[in-house]
Amino acid sequence: MSEHDDQHLPGPSLWPIGFAIGVACILVGLVISVPALIVGAVIALVFGFLWVREAFVSHPVTAAAPGMPDVAPAATVADVDQNVDRATFLSLATIGVSGLIGAGVTLPVLGFGVLPSFMGEGVETHDVDLGPISNFPEGQYVIATYLESPEQGEVSRRTAFIRNNGRTDAGVPSFTTIFSRCVHLGCPVQPNGPIDESAKKDVNGVELRPVLAASFGCPCHGGLYDSEGNRNAGPPVRSLDRYEFSIKNGNLVLGRLFSVGSVEGVGASARIMKYYKAYPGVHVDGIERWLYPIPTPGSRG
Repeated sequence: MSEHDDQHLPGPSLWPIGFAIGVACILVGLVISVPALIVGAVIALVFGFLWVREAFVSHPVTAAAPGMPDVAPAATVADVDQNVDRATFLSLATIGVSGLIGAGVTLPVLGFGVLPSFMGEGVETHDVDLGPISNFPEGQYVIATYLESPEQGEVSRRTAFIRNNGRTDAGVPSFTTIFSRCVHLGCPVQPNGPIDESAKKDVNGVELRPVLAASFGCPCHGGLYDSEGNRNAGPPVRSLDRYEFSIKNGNLVLGRLFSVGSVEGVGASARIMKYYKAYPGVHVDGIERWLYPIPTPGSRG
């Protein structure tokens, strides 16, 4: 082969840049929104396919120098083809191994960091019958203390703040059913108002005490909530958790706990931002939900 022979290699490709942009969109989508994740996945697939396709079909061409025959010797062409095949194989192998290593390192981290945002605390609760709804005067809070699992004894004692809101515009009974654990670290929340101990009653093992609660406070770290359970001050990251409830045979029955981002309005007209039951200290809405998804140690109350 003449010293004037020249081998023209393929020019720089834009497909790897597009693939990298797609991967970046996927990572951003995992934090921000599902649509961004989908767009990133489409971009990465398209540019990844074009990148691999280019690696398979592109071959360097040997051009003859001026005045030399256009056809290179057979041995030289075979050597070039052999080098192209080896280079293509090594490129694809490098991409594949790098992808596997990246997935092995990234997916567990993303799972640990993101999945808790989509998974609740998973605490098992039992329906609790608080007795006739006539025990709950309309417009007034009642402190209800009960054993969630009588077979477990005192360790299952729970407290709820119950207010009868009357009926909604649709004629359905409405109750505010607030759990008594602070959503900062799970300390017991106290009602800020006088408790009528003289009106205390026991209904089938459920202790009921009327209270004039204008707000709720946590004595541990100064968390303060308004009468609807919204955070007003202190370190709590969301509103107080609530119970689902139902009316069965004229009795008020508490069901599963759920977390609340915020409450708009009051009483029967309140609009509750309801989420899965999350650990104390865990955000359930806003950008913080994605930035701080890991459960923090706290009481399950």
